[in-house]
Amino acid sequence: MNIHNEKILILDFGSQTTQLIARRIREQKVYCEIHPYTFSLDSIKEMQPKGIVLSGGPASVYDEDAPLSDPGLFELDIPVLGICYGAQLMTLQLGGKVEKAQKREFGKSDLEVLFTGGLFAGLESGTCRYQIWMSHGDRIEVLPAGFESSAQSEHSPYAAIRHTEKNMVGVQFHPEVAHTLIGTDVLRNFIFGICGCDPNWTMHNFVESTVAEIRNKVGAEKVICALSGGVDSAVTAALVHKAIGDQLTCIYVNNGLMRTGETKSLMRFFQDKTHLNVIQVDAEEYFLGELDGVVDPEIKRKKIGYGFIKIFEEEAKKLGDVKYLAQGTLYPDVIESVSFRGGAVIKSHHNVGGLPEVMKLDLIEPLRDLFKDEVRELGLELGLPEEAIYRQPFPGPGLGIRIMGEVTRDRLAILRQADVIVLEEMKNSGYYRKVWQSFAVLLPIQTVGVMGDERTYENVIALRSVDSVDAMTADWSKLPYDLLGRISNRIINEVRGVNRVVFDVSSKPPSTIEWE
Repeated sequence: MNIHNEKILILDFGSQTTQLIARRIREQKVYCEIHPYTFSLDSIKEMQPKGIVLSGGPASVYDEDAPLSDPGLFELDIPVLGICYGAQLMTLQLGGKVEKAQKREFGKSDLEVLFTGGLFAGLESGTCRYQIWMSHGDRIEVLPAGFESSAQSEHSPYAAIRHTEKNMVGVQFHPEVAHTLIGTDVLRNFIFGICGCDPNWTMHNFVESTVAEIRNKVGAEKVICALSGGVDSAVTAALVHKAIGDQLTCIYVNNGLMRTGETKSLMRFFQDKTHLNVIQVDAEEYFLGELDGVVDPEIKRKKIGYGFIKIFEEEAKKLGDVKYLAQGTLYPDVIESVSFRGGAVIKSHHNVGGLPEVMKLDLIEPLRDLFKDEVRELGLELGLPEEAIYRQPFPGPGLGIRIMGEVTRDRLAILRQADVIVLEEMKNSGYYRKVWQSFAVLLPIQTVGVMGDERTYENVIALRSVDSVDAMTADWSKLPYDLLGRISNRIINEVRGVNRVVFDVSSKPPSTIEWE
């Protein structure tokens, strides 16, 4: 069974919550993909989605450079759901009218359902009001032919619309956000009631389908897998090993940018808890040499990425005729490394943007369509122990992108000591499993301090801790003051060269989780 055959297509018009729409759909065990609004009509036809979602976006449909989809998608006899900008665009392209609202709607609002079918099947009409989340300065003023209002709010007579004969619906609120209390109901009604999808996007089915795909692609060829010790690479290795067994050789590269004791503990884990064939390569001297004098974060990432591939190719030659490299690229990596909206790429990922074009190994990326929480679910499905699955994410470039500026042995030593303290205190307090990620960052500045009645001029450590589900969005963790105090006190007292600790209270967006 190919579980990718049945899918929902999301066309992205630049909303910050587009990835959240995808997550909400996948929570219903239905596969979906995000593509830019420029996705061609031919590509849509080839994909044969069961439904199409037009996302929200920051533009107004009447702007001169407003992003427009091909209006032909409304003639494909595929159900369409427009959300906010998507609903307004559908209205405009089908002959209706959208104008600036006299009273904009941002934040919580109350919705009155007028039609208890379609998107609102199972809900009540009349005096019942449902909390929704609005975020728009325009509103639908005139409906296209064949449409009627299915719900209204205080300032939007067409808060939700439906075509009376075709499967085209729209909402001017955001069902994907938690503040819309009926959001799950609305999306479920679209996915199952209007599109007729089956809930077959499960990790059990994913394993069966992906194992078959890997076997078909690889045949009798050899595969190497890049092991970092993180969740993504461990799950990738387990999945590929399930498919091809001893045809897989895993390579763990110590790039000199790992945390204290990390390499020894990882190798012990692979030897004791898995059946993987793992080769360890010590490349600390090589990587530190490549990073000597480098301060630009993009150059750092690419030098580290190039270095990994160079070493993998060298090890592959020693193994004989190896054709494939398996790696743990995730969907957020792909999204962040490819611009959908005409803007700049956010950052290169070591296993996406950092790959050299001359790489001689073909890629196998079985997790490329998955979010992080789906990867963890997959790991449990494959039988990996919880200690491997619930480790906090650790970046492929390692501590190299947690040192702002040049990477040196001395600066690595400072950061490693601070990192040990952060991890110890987070685990002792019980917060390690409560947050998405928590770590130390070494800043490229020094500040004045006083120790033992003497003036100091030493380094600054920043603490970063975030709460997230899939790393696409994140909020800074509201850690207890006494925990922050213990971490700060220990770092300043135990780590020579540090006299100040600060706490990062920025969210993603606009910041990223890692500092580089």
